[in-house]
Amino acid sequence: MIIKNRTLLKDIIKELKSQNLKIVFTNGCFDIIHRGHVEYLNKAKKLGDVLIVGINSDESIKKIKGEKRPIIPLYSRAYVLDNLKPVDFVVPFDEDSPIELIKIIKPHIHVKGGDYKEEDLPEAEVVKSYGGEVKIIPLIEGFSTTNIIEWILEKYR
Repeated sequence: MIIKNRTLLKDIIKELKSQNLKIVFTNGCFDIIHRGHVEYLNKAKKLGDVLIVGINSDESIKKIKGEKRPIIPLYSRAYVLDNLKPVDFVVPFDEDSPIELIKIIKPHIHVKGGDYKEEDLPEAEVVKSYGGEVKIIPLIEGFSTTNIIEWILEKYR
């Protein structure tokens, strides 16, 4: 389910927590979804009962990755994520970081890929402030959206 409304998100979180479900949260651009993303999401889901994915808006990706990104627009990316087996909820966000979503969701576990270190994550402090955990999942070697874009450009020059 794609949740665009933060009030609805709050209601859903309240219901999930009333059922004592373990909530896992991750976030990212998910621009061109590939095997690395799918394996990462499967591993994240195994850490709890419910997997919520925060997805960067097109504008926030432009700030992070540059004017030529994203390749795929937000609602196409969100639709694909929403239809992957491990994903329960997809929440678009405009902010530069997922901190505001984390403050609403207060996931039991916040997951990031192996290209991050916990001490470098600005959201780690927020997660720990309410007793949550940060987990880093190793990346699958050779799979990244940037590498795929470079490969395509090279192949078709």
